[in-house]
Amino acid sequence: MAAVEIEIRESIAIVTLNRPERLNAMDPEMAVRLIDAYEQIRSSDDVRVAVMTGAGDRAFCAGGDLDATIPLMTGARAPATEWERRWLEVRGSGGPFKTDVGKPLISAVNGHAIAGGMELVMNSDIRIAVPEAKFGIPEVKVGLFPGGGSSVRLPNQIPYARALELLLTGDTITAAQALEYGFLNYVVPASGLMEKALEIATRIAANGPLAVRAVRDSVRACRGLPEAEALAIEAEFSARVHRTEDAVEGPRAFLEKRSPVFKGR
Repeated sequence: MAAVEIEIRESIAIVTLNRPERLNAMDPEMAVRLIDAYEQIRSSDDVRVAVMTGAGDRAFCAGGDLDATIPLMTGARAPATEWERRWLEVRGSGGPFKTDVGKPLISAVNGHAIAGGMELVMNSDIRIAVPEAKFGIPEVKVGLFPGGGSSVRLPNQIPYARALELLLTGDTITAAQALEYGFLNYVVPASGLMEKALEIATRIAANGPLAVRAVRDSVRACRGLPEAEALAIEAEFSARVHRTEDAVEGPRAFLEKRSPVFKGR
């Protein structure tokens, strides 16, 4: 089995981190395969939404597999596989932690999301977790910097003081706390995790795909900008969407009391 599995169900891509024996820790192969999966989703007109989860019932992703990555990072040994060579090429730009899938991404967090695992969740748009899941960015405990986007994204996604407490102490929080902080949308039993994720994905996929992507891209592009600058960027996204065939079809279908047939153009 591959370290990352991808399944397409109609217009929804399901991505599974598949190293349960290592708590789905990120080794070079998993990192590169995940980037490849993101590219497949981003470039496919048929995929409208993606759901990412982990194999097993213990961890979504326990962060980086240090046994596999530290020797390569320090130069203690040279890359021996194509996965390792490709990983060294992409890690400087943040690897999968900073790669944009280009479509709405839902995290179905089936267990602990620690370090890079939590950064993968930060890179998603909607988050659902099981009650047993824990979250944390513990890098400072071992003198490392959490370079997968944590210092930029976390203070924008939860209250500043909560974010700094997590980043500076390296402590973990429960799924209930993450929900309270606004980091998660829902906490559900494991038996209903994928059902909830797919239910939300299906609702998103039924909408105009160009409008959905533009709204998501506008939110990401405008976050943190001065209001006037952000509104100008939003206006550009709006104008592009309103020139599409889908923007004609949607209101027409509404007036004709039928379901719209969106073609993504």
